[in-house]
Amino acid sequence: MPHILTLIAAPGALDPALVSKVRGALDALGAAPGTPDWLAEREAVDIPFADAAAEQAAAAARAVLAGAPVDAIATPAEGRRKRLLVADMDSTIVTSETLDEIAAYAGLKEKIAEITRRSMNGELDFHQALVERVGMLAGLDVSALEATWAETAMMPGAAELVATMRANGAICCLASGGFTFFTGRVAAKLGFHHHVSNVLLIEDGKLTGKVVEPVFDRNAKLSTLKQLATDNGLALAATLAVGDGANDLDMIQAAGLGVAYRAKPVVAASARARVDHTDLLALLYMQGYRRAEFVGGA
Repeated sequence: MPHILTLIAAPGALDPALVSKVRGALDALGAAPGTPDWLAEREAVDIPFADAAAEQAAAAARAVLAGAPVDAIATPAEGRRKRLLVADMDSTIVTSETLDEIAAYAGLKEKIAEITRRSMNGELDFHQALVERVGMLAGLDVSALEATWAETAMMPGAAELVATMRANGAICCLASGGFTFFTGRVAAKLGFHHHVSNVLLIEDGKLTGKVVEPVFDRNAKLSTLKQLATDNGLALAATLAVGDGANDLDMIQAAGLGVAYRAKPVVAASARARVDHTDLLALLYMQGYRRAEFVGGA
């Protein structure tokens, strides 16, 4: 079978009867579905299929699911396990937008968060929006960064995603429009091989309100994906990129498996794979990993 449709839900929440209905929808589509293969009982299942496009199969599955909290991702069966992971940080690997959280210490969280929201939805130029937001924080004590880091939580499934892919020979890179202050710490905590992001300028223990140019933006994320693939002798088909904002869209579209993770509408509408309901473990399931193969995590 040349394609696999993977259904993923919260642990214990994937009803076999619903899986049968999705399989029926694939049959009606003429996709010749094969026997379901459970990756984790009542949590994740692969349904092989042959005679339909991946986009058609995923759309047919979502129609049957009718808003149920189940993610449906269709991928080619060949080369499912990727050898390079490039991941966004804010609202993807960590649960928060770190710049917005820093802004809380300047009493500007609501104002800066609105600019962040518009930038991540593609309504504002990323470079301009970043420079504007950082400029508002001029004079803020660096202790605000430490306090923000102390409150930063990892996204559920992030540790397992990185540890499992590393254990299976993949290169893992954190590529963020945020700041090296955080990406360095997240990379060390989770085991990313590389991290790239923006550098905040600090003088006398305070933010200057500026970042080092050039800004690490959507073009830089795409370039990072391509360069790491080239450096490691990999085709783009062997890469996985994940993110939630407009500045992630270019790398998501270029990767062999590009995932919009709980993404802004402009990103979800344009990505070939979407995770709307479950956590980052979905990225392992869609590569064909079984729950018993997961490494790391709590």
